[in-house]
Amino acid sequence: MAAGNFVPRKVFFTSGSGSHQDRLTSFEMALRKASIECYNLVEVSSILPPKCQIISKHDGLKELFPGSIVFTVMSRISSNEIGKRVTASVGMAIPKNPEVEWGYFAEYHTFFETKEQAGKYSEDIAYNMYTSISDKTPQKTMNVTESAVVPDNGEWTTAIAAAVFIL
Repeated sequence: MAAGNFVPRKVFFTSGSGSHQDRLTSFEMALRKASIECYNLVEVSSILPPKCQIISKHDGLKELFPGSIVFTVMSRISSNEIGKRVTASVGMAIPKNPEVEWGYFAEYHTFFETKEQAGKYSEDIAYNMYTSISDKTPQKTMNVTESAVVPDNGEWTTAIAAAVFIL
């Protein structure tokens, strides 16, 4: 397989949260809410490839098959401390010329910030990574963010946010 064949051609965004008495099962519940529980997820770092088309979650899920190995940039956080907020975010900086330039993703998770604060911060990180490689500013920044509060029963609660690649 040529190296160029292993470059994602599409990406979509999703997020979810879930609670359960077991920590791993709360992660599974978050994956289910995000509709990515039936894939073998491989976490990768933070590059948006040139020519990678941003598509809707609905359209992206139609291109995947249960059991597929799927690459994702994911932020994940869990807690079982009653009343604690868990927030996961993936920010993205889209280059000015996405046909030839790459952009950046930034994973961020926090116990202390709101969904809006964490989303803005993840976008800022992606923006800063992008501007650190050139004198250009991104065409656009965006984020996908999920936030949840640990319930009064102290169940483990997990929040995830993900950029999911399609090869």
